[in-house]
Amino acid sequence: MKKKIQIALVGNPNSGKTSLFNSLTGLNQKVGNFPGVTVDKKSGSCSISDELEAELIDLPGSYSLYPRRSDEWVSYRVLMQQDETVRPDQVIVVADASNLRRNLLFVSQLIDLKCPTILALTMMDVARQKDIRIDVDALQRELGIPVVVVNPRRNTGLAELKKTIASCCKGLYRPPAFDFISNRSLAPEAVAATRALLPGLSDYAAVHHLIHHEDFRLDAPLQEQIEAIEQQHAFNHTRTQAEEIMQRYRRIGQVVQASVSEVSPLRKELLAERLDRVLLHRVWGYVILLGVLFLLFQSVFWMAEYPMTAIENGFVYLQNVLAPLLPTGWFSDLLLNGVLAGLSGILVFVPQIMILFGLIALLDETGYMARISFLTDKIMRKVGLNGKSVMPMISGFACAVPAIMSVRNIESQKERLLTILVTPLMSCSARLPVYTILIALVIPNTYLLGFLSVQGLVMMGLYLLGVVVALLVAWVARRFIRLKEKSFFILELPLYKTPRWKNVAYTMVEKAKIFVVDAGKIIMLISLLLWVLSSYGPGNGMEQVEARYSQLQEQQPHRADELEKEKQSALLQQSFAGRMGRYIEPVIAPLGYDWKIGIALITSFAAREVFVGTMATLYSVEADDSNVQTLRQKMQTAERPDGSKVYSLATGVSLMLFYLLAMQCMSTLAVVKRETRSWKWPLIQLVYMTGLAYLFALLAYQLLR
Repeated sequence: MKKKIQIALVGNPNSGKTSLFNSLTGLNQKVGNFPGVTVDKKSGSCSISDELEAELIDLPGSYSLYPRRSDEWVSYRVLMQQDETVRPDQVIVVADASNLRRNLLFVSQLIDLKCPTILALTMMDVARQKDIRIDVDALQRELGIPVVVVNPRRNTGLAELKKTIASCCKGLYRPPAFDFISNRSLAPEAVAATRALLPGLSDYAAVHHLIHHEDFRLDAPLQEQIEAIEQQHAFNHTRTQAEEIMQRYRRIGQVVQASVSEVSPLRKELLAERLDRVLLHRVWGYVILLGVLFLLFQSVFWMAEYPMTAIENGFVYLQNVLAPLLPTGWFSDLLLNGVLAGLSGILVFVPQIMILFGLIALLDETGYMARISFLTDKIMRKVGLNGKSVMPMISGFACAVPAIMSVRNIESQKERLLTILVTPLMSCSARLPVYTILIALVIPNTYLLGFLSVQGLVMMGLYLLGVVVALLVAWVARRFIRLKEKSFFILELPLYKTPRWKNVAYTMVEKAKIFVVDAGKIIMLISLLLWVLSSYGPGNGMEQVEARYSQLQEQQPHRADELEKEKQSALLQQSFAGRMGRYIEPVIAPLGYDWKIGIALITSFAAREVFVGTMATLYSVEADDSNVQTLRQKMQTAERPDGSKVYSLATGVSLMLFYLLAMQCMSTLAVVKRETRSWKWPLIQLVYMTGLAYLFALLAYQLLR
């Protein structure tokens, strides 16, 4: 049986840590949360040797052992052995060879904690481009820990790294006997007293207990004793930290001098720097960004058209085949109009979701996504946010729930709260099926200048409108949130890289799986519930409709088809679902909506994408069995009692704006409550977003009808 160990993977942001994690673990990964916080806990299994199995924990990126953000606190607690769930046997610290001096600060701190540590050097090719040469053997001697060169993007050096991990387990590599710097000299009496109190600590761990003991899992008597040591020896946190950093950089300078050489004193300009001069230009940078977004949404429509049509036609064919084979009865009706209708409403949008998130993954893989944060920081500051708000807002294009969780990376409480308030205005993947079907219904499939899809332009316009409204809301809301804090936006721009197509494909499959499995379960459940509510009604109303139309069909056999359609519509109106829709129809009629759309608005509060499943079920229940159509065809031919089309341009635009702005997601409200620890802010969100949605939808319908 294999021996199992736990390894913490740490490093500076953009050092290649996550790429190394993906290369070592492959698909053997799982994502959860650290207990008590909403920071991702990403772990994976990796076979080290025939006798050894490792669980790798990918900890959030950190620049040093002095945490500021909540995700850095997660890494810090693990490395200080203060996390009950993660107690690593070894630490692999990943360092960017092209920025070695900066990365060595964190490395040196880990060395002094006396935990078995391996240094994995990445980006050696980039260092060579900068004319930087690193003597790995000399670096290993200076640091006193094993150093391995790896290239996770090309899967090189992984075998050597696994061999080093196995050697550490056998005790062939041990933590250095001497500290990287003289930690005891930082506060001699206080450190000695703390070590006497907690004998297992290194000098450096004792320093951190003096600084952060209030945040550690220590019993009350120990807390009081450490506090007494601080007071007795006049321990100064700030001075000690400053002195430590100065000592470390002096020692790092010596290490770099002994192990690193630059061939040319004039550093070569990298291609990335030349690209940044264009992509981050104060004018052209924004033009290019809009162009990238334009291509993104054009591609979503252009590339997804054929697979979506194939899926729709496949379900129509399946219903046509099954309808004559199945016996007449409630079970057949449930299967055809409940299960198959619900499934078609889910699977038809999988191509667009995969394409959209595949393209977003490409932007992230190449390094352009970080440039978007940098470009938009100036705009963000004018409305009370900063560049760090961009990543949660971009994440909101996928799902508002994890996006809101990620705002813990923002240090300013005011900016964090503003970001939470406006992130749900980003058009998440749940809105994509709604946009898609409504755009196909009311926007002509024409091209401007022969290549610009009007439908793609409308889709892009909806996404941009969500961003603009979010910025306006933040600009207004900042005047009501009376918190005055200074904040700083520091961003390290990663180098441009060739995308790893394996990661892009993995992202596409994962996003499709999340939509089909997670959202699909809700859609199917509500589709089946709606089938019941649409097939049965209170009292004997539906029986009276059946009796009335049976009599009419006997009297007017020449109108049999027309009467059958009228009967199905009347039955639906008498059902539980029909009565619910009729009840709220006076409120939504000014927006151009009928009672069927009203039912969809109600069910969409479980999840926005349920709109499509609701429409599929309602129109399937209402339709007669002789004419099987796709959902888009059914909605295209839907008419009001006066003969006008239900889905006119005015109604379609009104409905798109309502779904763009309304807070129709119970999960988002729940996570906002958890993050803000109050029902005040989710209720404010619900009120202001619903009010905005109603106002915009009303104006659009009244102006366009």
